[in-house]
Amino acid sequence: MRVFVTGSTGFIGTAVVKELLSAGHKVLGLTRSDKGVEQLKSQGAEALHGTLEDLEVLKKAASECDAVIHLAFIHNFADFVGSCTVDRAAITAMGSILAAAGGDRALVITSGTMMLPRGRLVDEDDAADTTNPMSAARGVSEPVCLDFANQGVRTSVVRLLPTTHGAGTSGFMGMVLNIAQQKGVSAYVGEGQNRWCAGHRDDAAKLYRLAAEKAEPGSIFHAVGEEGVPLKDIATEVGKHLNIPVVSIPLEKAEDHFGWFQSSDMADNTASSTKTRDRLGWTPTGLTVIEDVPIIIDFMKSQAA
Repeated sequence: MRVFVTGSTGFIGTAVVKELLSAGHKVLGLTRSDKGVEQLKSQGAEALHGTLEDLEVLKKAASECDAVIHLAFIHNFADFVGSCTVDRAAITAMGSILAAAGGDRALVITSGTMMLPRGRLVDEDDAADTTNPMSAARGVSEPVCLDFANQGVRTSVVRLLPTTHGAGTSGFMGMVLNIAQQKGVSAYVGEGQNRWCAGHRDDAAKLYRLAAEKAEPGSIFHAVGEEGVPLKDIATEVGKHLNIPVVSIPLEKAEDHFGWFQSSDMADNTASSTKTRDRLGWTPTGLTVIEDVPIIIDFMKSQAA
């Protein structure tokens, strides 16, 4: 297949491009920068200069490919609703072109388990928690994509996790480490028993490839390797490898310590991937988030050097 990948030079996108090329597919990657063009070329992929707001560019690229893997998202939390609007417009543009082209065309988009109800184990059949404004804004992208199955497109959604980790920025793990280094302590809130589901980015890359290759229309998948890791365990491992104290922060001081990241650090987001594994034959084999902590720290230190 020839696959169009948005977000192709990002932390996860880079792994997805590598995975696709290793499996014998051709890749056309969207990038905003000259540096991104060079990165894609060095991997053996084709590069396309553009942004998510260049809808005509997205349409042309989708029309020339057998599948689209949509990873890019504008992380502007000052205008999160606006970022979600751009996301839906991009999905609509690419989905419409794939539908018009006909044949076995695939559209795989990205969502997140953080959009789902909190405090219980969720699975692939759960829908976004519309009582949460941010979840409601981003969660709408899922049905926008999946509805193209009614027009003959092999649509699917991959939900990523609070931390899809590896040798790089690693989602929320990057924030956890940055705050710990800035504050000089590795902290958790209260007893630290709230949990994050987690998964390795190489496993996520395999999942995206499998979804593009053989997902049934209208499928939802979870890139979950671990259903729930307590934040206290993560903080303890971070403190050990940064050689800083591990402390509990009382709820009333959490905002002062974590800032805007407070709600994410306190989230209890557990999710299953049993149905994903059964439907695609996907078996995660990457390191656990605890095992990955020293690798992520080494990467961040190398970037700061």
